[in-house]
Amino acid sequence: MTIRTMISPGRYVQGKGAIDQLGQYLAQLGSKPLLVADGVVWGFVGHDVEASLTRAGLPVDRRDFSGNPSSREVDRLVGEITSSGADVVVAIGGGSTIDAVKAAGHIAGIRWANAPTVASTDAPCSALSVIYTEDGEFEAYRFFPRNPDLVLVDSQVVANAPAEFLIAGVGDALATWLEARATSRSGSKTMAGGLPTLTGTALAKLSWDVLWENALPAIDAVRDHQVTPAVEKVIEANTLLSGLGFESGGLAAAHAVHNGLTSVAATHGLAHGQKVNLGSVAQLVLEGATPGDLRDFIEFTTAVGLPTTLTEVGIRPDDTESVRAVATAATAEGETIHSMPFEVTADDVAAALTSIDRHATRVRENADLPAPAPYTAKH
Repeated sequence: MTIRTMISPGRYVQGKGAIDQLGQYLAQLGSKPLLVADGVVWGFVGHDVEASLTRAGLPVDRRDFSGNPSSREVDRLVGEITSSGADVVVAIGGGSTIDAVKAAGHIAGIRWANAPTVASTDAPCSALSVIYTEDGEFEAYRFFPRNPDLVLVDSQVVANAPAEFLIAGVGDALATWLEARATSRSGSKTMAGGLPTLTGTALAKLSWDVLWENALPAIDAVRDHQVTPAVEKVIEANTLLSGLGFESGGLAAAHAVHNGLTSVAATHGLAHGQKVNLGSVAQLVLEGATPGDLRDFIEFTTAVGLPTTLTEVGIRPDDTESVRAVATAATAEGETIHSMPFEVTADDVAAALTSIDRHATRVRENADLPAPAPYTAKH
């Protein structure tokens, strides 16, 4: 039986000043929210969140986030939810906070909402969490029977954050179409639990088109903390379009390579989207992309500010042990790389990764783009 399915959050809200409306939307979900945010995030949005909830007649109860969406942190947050008697839990922050809160809200059996303060990943809209070990290695995907009840994004809050967060989100979102296209060709199942719908695949393509047209001017605007139409479009592409597109369109090699990269300590400290972008380059190599398509992707994402070489994620191309570790983890049983429309082995991934640096360096040199700078993990 051929079953196609698409899933999405209950409500998506985006715009300059949207944080002022958080209380009124939460009041539709519950009467006792529990807010989860780290101290840095709370420092710059806490006042507005408190004012919004107070206007809506809701209590303000904020708990801290440790910084890592590990099983231990999820269990700790479940305890916070239970002891507080909350009926809706709200993640305020980035993808790590959001993934931990979604998992905790599901276990606790209450509703959950997300107020991302950056547009760095497509985590806010999905019905899954990526769980990491205490050391920052990919551990598992956790799937939930429903998506968040609310996703609310204040565009000015996103623009106030360092531009590097938006750049990382572009890397995560650009992979959406490449992976959805591969999933559609192979007829593989998606994270939504069925074959991809036309809608999910089309939204993935729309995310790609929006980013190629708007990413560079949006990043320039955010460097000056300005909200422009290009910024609004990129926030939506990074958050909503990519979220719907990856979940109901499908994941493939790019995210599997990302997961493999997390197994090497030298890559720790890089943003999710930075590692995903290298995964996208690797996927294009595995697909045998035309020289023009590969060149265009390397040039564009280098101009955006994303890594296109192993060197830039902390691995030397001649470090065969690390490359093999990445390739082995990327092709583990159950990994999304097996949604590619052809068989991919660890040897294939190792060859693709090893080939990238020399080619990408030449492409960048011919385009007068900066040479790759080695990344050193911060411990």
